[in-house]
Amino acid sequence: MSDTVRIVEMGPRDGLQNEKTPVSVEARIAFIEALVGAGLRTVEVGAFVSPKTIPQMVGSDQVLRGVSQLGGEFHVLVPNEKGYEAARAAGARVISVFAAASEGFSRANINCSIAESIERFRPVLAHAKVDGVKVRGYVSCVLGCPYDGEVKPQAVADVAQTLWDLGCYEISLGDTIGVGTPLKAKEMLRAVTAHVPIASLAMHFHDTYGQALANLYAGMEEGVRVIDSAAGGLGGCPFAPGATGNVATEDVVYMLEGIGIATGVDMTKLVAATNEVSRLIGRPPVSRVAAALNAKQRGV
Repeated sequence: MSDTVRIVEMGPRDGLQNEKTPVSVEARIAFIEALVGAGLRTVEVGAFVSPKTIPQMVGSDQVLRGVSQLGGEFHVLVPNEKGYEAARAAGARVISVFAAASEGFSRANINCSIAESIERFRPVLAHAKVDGVKVRGYVSCVLGCPYDGEVKPQAVADVAQTLWDLGCYEISLGDTIGVGTPLKAKEMLRAVTAHVPIASLAMHFHDTYGQALANLYAGMEEGVRVIDSAAGGLGGCPFAPGATGNVATEDVVYMLEGIGIATGVDMTKLVAATNEVSRLIGRPPVSRVAAALNAKQRGV
């Protein structure tokens, strides 16, 4: 395997947006500073979405401005032109747009069909191209849907190709409800790579059934070298009951380092960042590695 993997840290956005306990702008900035200090250089820091729909992301403009001087690449999610304009006003240089591989999830999540969702952000990509802003595309429910059940690999490939053709520089493939297994992950990736270069794909796997690390390893065997994760395993999905957060960054780093892939991440600093945000939201980290290291620290 290649000795380099790029980790995209999702905790401050995809992680915190589903937490019942809101985290202040100041605390989110401090969280991002701690993550960057631990060695994570690509971080999704906020979302320019409706405050009524996702109140946890209120103040994303302040967060983005607050971390702009740190050494790193900071992403923000935008759903439409209005969100894009707000993100640009805050200084965004990298944005993300999102679609789903299943019609049921698309309608539940953003109240429109897959085709309609793509039409919503088509002008966003056009503006971004003119403005020199990089656009990352997300595809949700690539290994299963809470409404439609099984999702065919070709359905994932079709949406991924559309995002690629529109100008996304990277496509992140999300097992939103965490039901995938290694063989299914490989089959899905092989379908997608018939249309999108493997070097431009990322894996965004949740760990509901405890398969995320195994699925990531399977994807790495196929050649994917970008992994989305969240410190402490933060997150979840309001439209997928029982779904856990993203695979924990600590667990990913532990696995990668264990197979000889240097991450540049300081585990002690990462766990400290996780412990602080976990204190703020009032629950312990889901990460097995963080829990083990915390227990060791306590002498348990």
